[in-house]
Amino acid sequence: MRFHSVSTVAFRNLKDGITATNVHDVFLIGKNGQGKTNFLESLYFCSYAASFRGVKDAGLINVQKENCAVTATVDTGFVPRKLTVKIENGAKTIIVDDKKIDDRKNLLSLVPSVIFCHEDMDFVTGSPERRRWFFDQNRSLYDTQYLDDLRRYRKILRMRNIVLKEAQTKSNIDVLDTLDAQLIEYGLRLMEKRSLEAKKFSTLFGPIYEAVSSIDGIQVMYRSSWKEMNADEIAKKLTADRQREIVFGSSLSGPHRDRYEFIRNKKNFITTASTGQLRLLALLLRVSQTTRYKEVTGDCPVLLIDDVLLELDGEKRQRFLAVMPEYEQAFFTFLPEEPFECYQKNDSLVFDVANGDLTLRNSGTVVFAPGDT
Repeated sequence: MRFHSVSTVAFRNLKDGITATNVHDVFLIGKNGQGKTNFLESLYFCSYAASFRGVKDAGLINVQKENCAVTATVDTGFVPRKLTVKIENGAKTIIVDDKKIDDRKNLLSLVPSVIFCHEDMDFVTGSPERRRWFFDQNRSLYDTQYLDDLRRYRKILRMRNIVLKEAQTKSNIDVLDTLDAQLIEYGLRLMEKRSLEAKKFSTLFGPIYEAVSSIDGIQVMYRSSWKEMNADEIAKKLTADRQREIVFGSSLSGPHRDRYEFIRNKKNFITTASTGQLRLLALLLRVSQTTRYKEVTGDCPVLLIDDVLLELDGEKRQRFLAVMPEYEQAFFTFLPEEPFECYQKNDSLVFDVANGDLTLRNSGTVVFAPGDT
């Protein structure tokens, strides 16, 4: 799986045009604020129809424009596919091979990508919700049924919370019995897969982290909010907690309150680790995610690596490169002073990025510029 070419129109600060990218490694060189990360975001937008930085759709449109679009030609291992994701008049449209698709989950199997970026620190030091988001994405990349169950659970949860709020003034709490049964059904599906995935992920992550940091014994632990894995026991708990939930107007237990922890020697590693160790942990979560995807599917996602190598000292950088997962294509961003030449291969493409233009190095050709077709 790889991007053959990418075309953007009014996306962030990038100039309208087409960039040829059909090589194993693509290097984007430039100072901060010139468009390197925006270009990676355009690729991610084609993979997920969303921003990896959590930016709302309107924030992806060039400030001088009203609409934007990204189109990519991708190699899926069979025949080239054409993907377009555009935002027009406030609405998002996804088109695959000239046919509109209604669910962005259908993009996942076409050109999955894994982003390595500074925001990944949220998965380590951020809220439990951010860790759940990472592990949910990790499973959803290869299991769309899990994604469907997660969506159904969230829909039922929203409905249940509305009823709990209304129950403070209305006598419609009988509907909670029906919602509880549905919440338990889909919640148990999520719990079972989360528990299994955490164990599988941990067996990959621990050795990878040790190889780079020389710190052994790191484990990923899944802590479910519902301690019981039995529907009847969970139902009893929800019934017992009902009055308290009505007071709070919110569901106080369930998979939406699950936690993931990084444990070493039976203690929470996050509370004692140094900043450097935490940054490395965040970086290697993505390595493990890529490795897990390849283990399950046999395919390699595209890697989008945004300035994260700059955070590692020379020795750890070499160790990181030694555990880099197999990939069909990777995009790297570097500051001009970084020794990116050390990582170049004979067929690598190197672009200088300035003011949203991508210029192919050594040729003087602007391959990402107004008027390209």
